[in-house]
Amino acid sequence: MSNPQGFGISELSVGQTASIERRVDEEIVRKFAEVSGDFNPIHMDADYAAKTPFRERIAHGALVASFISCVLGNHLPGPGAVFQGMTMRFLRPVHMGDTVTARATVTDVDVRARQVKLKCACEVDGEVCMEADAEVMVRKRRVSA
Repeated sequence: MSNPQGFGISELSVGQTASIERRVDEEIVRKFAEVSGDFNPIHMDADYAAKTPFRERIAHGALVASFISCVLGNHLPGPGAVFQGMTMRFLRPVHMGDTVTARATVTDVDVRARQVKLKCACEVDGEVCMEADAEVMVRKRRVSA
């Protein structure tokens, strides 16, 4: 469910869902490290990571969480939505080469407060690696084209 103009608050209902897929690779991890400043060797150095319980490099948790931001900001509710908060829990690591499916489902719509709550998750091969609850403020109407 993509909507380049975003949804107005009255157009949203419980159960609406949107998702994206992103492949985690060397380039995206490097770019995220550069933007965030997080060069933890568990993400950047294969030799270091080989000596950890993960035995290989893993993606930044915040990188994985950013895929939820992509869903909320670009698809559901989409342009015009403003993040108010998100609580998240990481259940398993994401490795180089994994394809992550990030999904958000509307669980509550408060028209008066212009607030939407969403249940979010990121999965790799059908296994949840991160789950979250998000709250966003939504415009009264769609963003004009």
